[in-house]
Amino acid sequence: MTSTDLGTAQTDPAAARTSHPPGRRRTAGPRDTGRTGRGSRTSLRWRILTVGLLTVVAVYFLLPVYWLVVAATKSTGDLFGSFGLWFSDPQLIQNVQNVLTYSDGIYLRWVLNSVLYAGVGALVATILSAMGGYALGKFAFRGREALFNTVLAGVFIPGTALALPLFLLFSEWGLANTYLAVLLPSMVSPFGLYLCRIYAAAGVPDSVLEAARIDGASETRIFRTIVLRLMTPALVTVFLFQFVGIWNNYFLPLVMLSDPARYPITLGLTSWQSFADRQPELYQLTVGGAFLSVIPLMIAIVVLQRFWRGGLAEGSVKG
Repeated sequence: MTSTDLGTAQTDPAAARTSHPPGRRRTAGPRDTGRTGRGSRTSLRWRILTVGLLTVVAVYFLLPVYWLVVAATKSTGDLFGSFGLWFSDPQLIQNVQNVLTYSDGIYLRWVLNSVLYAGVGALVATILSAMGGYALGKFAFRGREALFNTVLAGVFIPGTALALPLFLLFSEWGLANTYLAVLLPSMVSPFGLYLCRIYAAAGVPDSVLEAARIDGASETRIFRTIVLRLMTPALVTVFLFQFVGIWNNYFLPLVMLSDPARYPITLGLTSWQSFADRQPELYQLTVGGAFLSVIPLMIAIVVLQRFWRGGLAEGSVKG
């Protein structure tokens, strides 16, 4: 150490604590070792607690799915006469054939109805949410916040509370027991509008919009070619939320529909289960139909989950 270093160390205690010969690391004292040890033990306890909690939650959600997979392979007798969490004389292919061919293939009709309700409803709701969210996020007009707050209040109103008023309204219009009775309410998503407004306000730069306007692009072209591309993660998130919600919806079709030919899967399986006491084979058909009904949702979530996570992250951070 030179005389200059010695002088600096005498006048600056902090420099004295950190100054040491080049190439040699400062040796941790007993006090530092104790702190490091306590920190490591605390971190290890939190890690074990977190992993244990997540394991319990995972088992809670995956156990019913595992039971459904096992039950779908059993006959009606084994469904009640064998251990529920293990296989017994699997006959999955035969059970699937029974589900698809029962009552002239009514299950396939229910599948097509669910695809129609969920696919068309989610697509239209996503487009309307994108248009409304972009308008509320990027255009200033009188009453904008009041309009947004009114729409936002719809997020907190449960769908079951609106089912009966909608049924009375659609009955007046002659739309009860039609496809539109389920489709029209499914085309509105207050949460989608909320998410699209947040994403448009934070994820669509004003400079890009101004540049497009200067180049002579119309508002329709700007929305179609620029805004929709920039909002893709949010739109995929809205579509998936709405698709899953409509696919699993039970109460609205129950109130609106009386013709079994227009039932979605949820309502059709419930009708099978209600007759199972008189026809025991319907127990197995209900379980097999439930197993088949979750496959499209699992495929959609696995394929599009990266867009889902990205959309949620953008909305939570930039909002």
